[in-house]
Amino acid sequence: MAGPLLPAALLLAAAAAAAPRRPCGPAGLSQDTVLGRPGANVTLTCGAEGPLNGTVAWRMEKRAPAGGRWLAGGHALLLQRLRYEDAGLYSCHAGGRTLRTLRLLVEEPPETPHVSCYRRSHDKDVLCEWRLRAKPSPGTRAMLWVKRRFTVENATEQRCRFFSKAQKFVCRVKVPPSVDDNKPLVVSTCVRNAAGGSAGEDKIITLSSILKPDPPLNVTVEALEKAPQRLRVTWTYPSSWDPRFYWLRFQVRYRPEPTPTFTEVDQVTRTWLDIHDAWRGTRHVVQVRAQEEFGHGAWSEWSHEAVGTPWTDPRDITEMGPYSSQLPTEDGAYGYGATLPPELFGDDAADGAGGAVLEASTHSVAYPYPFLVAGGSLLLGIALFIAIVVRYKQTWRLGVRRGAKPAGEGQHALVPLGPPSPSSPLSATPLLPPATPPAPGPLHVTNLDYFFSGK
Repeated sequence: MAGPLLPAALLLAAAAAAAPRRPCGPAGLSQDTVLGRPGANVTLTCGAEGPLNGTVAWRMEKRAPAGGRWLAGGHALLLQRLRYEDAGLYSCHAGGRTLRTLRLLVEEPPETPHVSCYRRSHDKDVLCEWRLRAKPSPGTRAMLWVKRRFTVENATEQRCRFFSKAQKFVCRVKVPPSVDDNKPLVVSTCVRNAAGGSAGEDKIITLSSILKPDPPLNVTVEALEKAPQRLRVTWTYPSSWDPRFYWLRFQVRYRPEPTPTFTEVDQVTRTWLDIHDAWRGTRHVVQVRAQEEFGHGAWSEWSHEAVGTPWTDPRDITEMGPYSSQLPTEDGAYGYGATLPPELFGDDAADGAGGAVLEASTHSVAYPYPFLVAGGSLLLGIALFIAIVVRYKQTWRLGVRRGAKPAGEGQHALVPLGPPSPSSPLSATPLLPPATPPAPGPLHVTNLDYFFSGK
């Protein structure tokens, strides 16, 4: 029994999917309603039973308290170049009685909707919207239907609301908790008024594919002390996203204000980022956007711009006039030097030579410390060298004077030692005989290094 039923179910689902679209025609008009388009001409007639002479008078009724006014008489009333303000009730009168009342509608067919749907988080309703090129007529109505694909269930109908400031229709669709985020849904739209109707193309969506978070909030840019090329960017989750259950990943882009090109940093999972290549002394523009942590759906819009300037050493800032220069640093970045007044350069400040003098002067004023250290080290080295030379000179002279000994000094006769006599104690026996004065003779120099030993 299950065999024949399965193809029948498939055929039923296919037939439901291929069923004709929901009708989207113009709203029905009553017999006493006349339709006119903006800018066109329209003629209102009092009716066949009315008199044909000029005793007929027309009156237009407005909703405002003082809106009623009488118009030119005649069996037919010609209205040229209609405007939306011309819509209202028109009545013709003769002999003190009302002969006929007509309702004039001034409308044009609505624009074809091109709908897009998004969901701000996993636990929010689906919002579908489309923008219009021009403001619709007051009688325009928009509807939206949502149903699961390949099913025969009835579609959920939602009324759409027009927001004049944003110039768009917005429809809110409540999502049942049992709906799978990966199951396809069919979205249909219809916009109509008395002048006609227009249906948009059916749109196939899934709840996971239409995720689009709101932009991050409270984006701030702070300078880090003693870090002239770093900035810290912080932000918070949007209020429509609950980070206790689902997370977001972020993308940060930044640029120095003189440049129009942004540098982007992807795959940021925290709510802060340190920029390490900021320009010294330059204000930077930073923006952040968010996406679902696993990449489902679309990126949010970029946040509002936040600005910040890296830390600058107060000793490098001198406000003395309108002239300034930006000099390259050791790591290839550019930093701002001191600002010098134009009167220091005289008349040469306007030509190229003046610019060269300005750069050299700025560098010397802004960075005097390396020159002071180098000069001090050089002077200390010279003084140390002179002190060493003088010290060695004095030592050498003292060694020469001590090295001139009398002849024979230091020469002792070698006397063989014999065993001590048993009668005398060991301590009374001298180890060496008393030295005898040497006979005069020539000076014997046995060690020339003694004169240069410095002792």
